[in-house]
Amino acid sequence: MLRLITVAVLAVMIGGIGTPSMAADQNATMCTGDVQAPPAGLEEVQDPTLLAKAIGAPQQGKLCTGKVFKLAETGGNMVTVYRVWDASKPYTALGGWWSFSAPQGPRDAYRQENEICPAWSALNKVSHCTIKAGALIVVGPGQSAKCSDDLNYPTSPVNQVYIPNDAQNNQVFVENCQDDGDWPH
Repeated sequence: MLRLITVAVLAVMIGGIGTPSMAADQNATMCTGDVQAPPAGLEEVQDPTLLAKAIGAPQQGKLCTGKVFKLAETGGNMVTVYRVWDASKPYTALGGWWSFSAPQGPRDAYRQENEICPAWSALNKVSHCTIKAGALIVVGPGQSAKCSDDLNYPTSPVNQVYIPNDAQNNQVFVENCQDDGDWPH
Protein backbone atom coordinates (compact mmCIF):
# COMPACT_ATOMS: atom_id res chain seq x y z
CA MET A 1 0.00 0.00 0.00
CA LEU A 2 2.79 2.43 0.92
CA ARG A 3 4.53 1.63 -2.38
CA LEU A 4 1.32 2.44 -4.35
CA ILE A 5 0.90 5.79 -2.56
CA THR A 6 4.57 6.66 -3.20
CA VAL A 7 4.19 5.90 -6.93
CA ALA A 8 1.01 8.00 -7.12
CA VAL A 9 2.65 10.97 -5.36
CA LEU A 10 5.69 10.79 -7.66
CA ALA A 11 3.47 10.63 -10.74
CA VAL A 12 1.61 13.78 -9.68
CA MET A 13 4.85 15.59 -8.79
CA ILE A 14 6.39 14.99 -12.22
CA GLY A 15 3.20 15.95 -14.07
CA GLY A 16 2.04 12.49 -14.99
CA ILE A 17 -1.27 10.73 -14.54
CA GLY A 18 -4.43 12.47 -15.67
CA THR A 19 -3.04 15.91 -16.49
CA PRO A 20 -2.40 17.26 -19.97
CA SER A 21 1.18 18.19 -20.67
CA MET A 22 2.29 21.79 -20.97
CA ALA A 23 3.26 21.10 -24.59
CA ALA A 24 -0.32 20.08 -25.38
CA ASP A 25 -1.64 23.27 -23.72
CA GLN A 26 0.81 25.41 -25.68
CA ASN A 27 -0.09 23.75 -28.98
CA ALA A 28 -3.79 24.39 -28.32
CA THR A 29 -3.14 28.14 -28.13
CA MET A 30 -0.48 28.50 -30.86
CA CYS A 31 -1.54 30.21 -34.04
CA THR A 32 -0.77 28.87 -37.49
CA GLY A 33 0.29 31.50 -39.97
CA ASP A 34 0.62 35.26 -39.72
CA VAL A 35 -1.46 38.32 -40.41
CA GLN A 36 -0.94 38.92 -44.11
CA ALA A 37 -0.53 42.36 -45.64
CA PRO A 38 -3.97 43.74 -46.53
CA PRO A 39 -4.93 45.35 -49.84
CA ALA A 40 -3.89 48.94 -50.61
CA GLY A 41 -5.76 51.62 -48.71
CA LEU A 42 -5.89 49.77 -45.39
CA GLU A 43 -3.64 51.21 -42.67
CA GLU A 44 -2.90 49.49 -39.37
CA VAL A 45 -4.41 51.24 -36.33
CA GLN A 46 -4.82 50.39 -32.66
CA ASP A 47 -8.27 49.42 -31.36
CA PRO A 48 -7.95 46.88 -28.52
CA THR A 49 -11.73 46.63 -28.06
CA LEU A 50 -12.40 45.68 -31.68
CA LEU A 51 -9.42 43.31 -31.71
CA ALA A 52 -10.77 41.56 -28.59
CA LYS A 53 -14.15 41.00 -30.33
CA ALA A 54 -12.43 39.24 -33.22
CA ILE A 55 -10.04 37.00 -31.25
CA GLY A 56 -11.44 33.67 -30.08
CA ALA A 57 -10.35 31.25 -27.40
CA PRO A 58 -9.01 27.89 -28.62
CA GLN A 59 -11.76 25.69 -30.07
CA GLN A 60 -14.23 28.61 -30.21
CA GLY A 61 -13.59 29.83 -33.76
CA LYS A 62 -13.00 33.50 -34.69
CA LEU A 63 -9.36 34.62 -35.17
CA CYS A 64 -6.29 33.22 -33.45
CA THR A 65 -4.42 36.53 -33.70
CA GLY A 66 -5.04 39.69 -35.66
CA LYS A 67 -4.40 43.31 -36.48
CA VAL A 68 -6.86 46.18 -36.81
CA PHE A 69 -6.92 48.15 -40.05
CA LYS A 70 -8.79 51.25 -41.20
CA LEU A 71 -9.78 51.95 -44.80
CA ALA A 72 -8.62 55.44 -45.78
CA GLU A 73 -11.33 58.11 -45.79
CA THR A 74 -9.95 59.56 -49.03
CA GLY A 75 -8.06 58.26 -52.00
CA GLY A 76 -10.82 56.26 -53.59
CA ASN A 77 -9.47 52.86 -52.58
CA MET A 78 -12.09 50.18 -53.02
CA VAL A 79 -11.45 46.96 -51.13
CA THR A 80 -13.66 44.03 -52.07
CA VAL A 81 -14.61 41.38 -49.52
CA TYR A 82 -16.47 38.09 -49.99
CA ARG A 83 -18.89 36.31 -47.68
CA VAL A 84 -20.31 32.79 -47.84
CA TRP A 85 -23.53 32.54 -45.84
CA ASP A 86 -26.69 30.52 -45.17
CA ALA A 87 -29.54 31.22 -47.63
CA SER A 88 -32.11 30.02 -45.05
CA LYS A 89 -30.97 32.89 -42.79
CA PRO A 90 -31.04 36.01 -45.02
CA TYR A 91 -30.27 38.22 -42.02
CA THR A 92 -26.75 36.71 -42.03
CA ALA A 93 -25.89 38.04 -45.51
CA LEU A 94 -24.10 41.03 -43.95
CA GLY A 95 -22.57 39.20 -41.00
CA GLY A 96 -19.16 39.72 -39.50
CA TRP A 97 -16.88 37.18 -41.19
CA TRP A 98 -15.47 37.88 -44.67
CA SER A 99 -12.48 37.19 -46.90
CA PHE A 100 -10.36 39.24 -49.31
CA SER A 101 -10.48 36.29 -51.75
CA ALA A 102 -13.41 34.80 -53.62
CA PRO A 103 -14.34 31.47 -52.01
CA GLN A 104 -13.15 28.25 -53.58
CA GLY A 105 -14.87 24.87 -53.14
CA PRO A 106 -15.39 22.20 -52.16
CA ARG A 107 -17.53 23.28 -49.21
CA ASP A 108 -15.90 20.91 -46.67
CA ALA A 109 -12.42 22.21 -47.52
CA TYR A 110 -13.65 25.80 -47.18
CA ARG A 111 -15.18 24.95 -43.78
CA GLN A 112 -11.89 23.54 -42.53
CA GLU A 113 -9.76 26.40 -43.90
CA ASN A 114 -12.03 28.96 -42.23
CA GLU A 115 -13.10 26.95 -39.15
CA ILE A 116 -16.85 27.15 -39.85
CA CYS A 117 -18.87 24.44 -38.10
CA PRO A 118 -21.82 22.98 -40.05
CA ALA A 119 -24.22 24.07 -37.28
CA TRP A 120 -23.13 27.70 -37.74
CA SER A 121 -23.92 27.99 -41.45
CA ALA A 122 -24.99 25.94 -44.46
CA LEU A 123 -22.51 27.95 -46.59
CA ASN A 124 -24.69 27.86 -49.69
CA LYS A 125 -24.77 31.51 -50.88
CA VAL A 126 -21.98 33.94 -51.70
CA SER A 127 -21.93 37.72 -51.92
CA HIS A 128 -19.30 40.38 -52.34
CA CYS A 129 -19.21 44.00 -51.18
CA THR A 130 -16.75 46.84 -50.80
CA ILE A 131 -15.61 48.11 -47.41
CA LYS A 132 -16.85 51.62 -46.59
CA ALA A 133 -14.26 54.39 -46.31
CA GLY A 134 -13.23 54.90 -42.69
CA ALA A 135 -14.35 51.43 -41.60
CA LEU A 136 -12.31 49.48 -39.05
CA ILE A 137 -11.73 45.77 -39.66
CA VAL A 138 -9.62 43.00 -38.15
CA VAL A 139 -7.51 40.61 -40.24
CA GLY A 140 -5.80 37.43 -39.09
CA PRO A 141 -5.49 33.65 -39.27
CA GLY A 142 -8.28 31.47 -37.92
CA GLN A 143 -8.64 30.01 -34.45
CA SER A 144 -9.47 26.35 -33.91
CA ALA A 145 -13.13 25.32 -33.59
CA LYS A 146 -14.75 22.39 -31.81
CA CYS A 147 -17.97 21.65 -33.65
CA SER A 148 -18.88 18.41 -31.86
CA ASP A 149 -17.25 15.46 -30.16
CA ASP A 150 -16.50 14.05 -33.62
CA LEU A 151 -15.61 17.22 -35.55
CA ASN A 152 -12.83 19.69 -34.74
CA TYR A 153 -11.02 22.15 -36.96
CA PRO A 154 -7.41 23.09 -36.11
CA THR A 155 -6.02 26.61 -36.35
CA SER A 156 -5.56 27.73 -39.94
CA PRO A 157 -3.08 30.01 -41.70
CA VAL A 158 -5.91 31.28 -43.92
CA ASN A 159 -6.56 34.93 -43.11
CA GLN A 160 -10.12 35.99 -42.41
CA VAL A 161 -11.60 39.47 -42.24
CA TYR A 162 -13.79 40.50 -39.30
CA ILE A 163 -16.09 43.44 -40.06
CA PRO A 164 -18.21 44.48 -37.05
CA ASN A 165 -21.48 44.69 -38.99
CA ASP A 166 -24.71 44.82 -36.99
CA ALA A 167 -27.45 45.08 -39.62
CA GLN A 168 -30.23 44.93 -37.01
CA ASN A 169 -28.93 48.23 -35.57
CA ASN A 170 -28.09 49.79 -38.96
CA GLN A 171 -24.35 49.55 -38.36
CA VAL A 172 -23.02 48.16 -41.62
CA PHE A 173 -19.48 48.84 -42.81
CA VAL A 174 -19.81 47.40 -46.33
CA GLU A 175 -21.58 48.76 -49.40
CA ASN A 176 -22.13 48.08 -53.11
CA CYS A 177 -23.08 44.50 -52.25
CA GLN A 178 -23.91 41.97 -54.93
CA ASP A 179 -25.41 38.51 -54.61
CA ASP A 180 -23.14 36.08 -56.46
CA GLY A 181 -25.66 33.25 -56.25
CA ASP A 182 -25.55 29.73 -54.93
CA TRP A 183 -22.27 28.31 -53.69
CA PRO A 184 -20.32 26.35 -54.57
CA HIS A 185 -21.07 27.24 -58.19
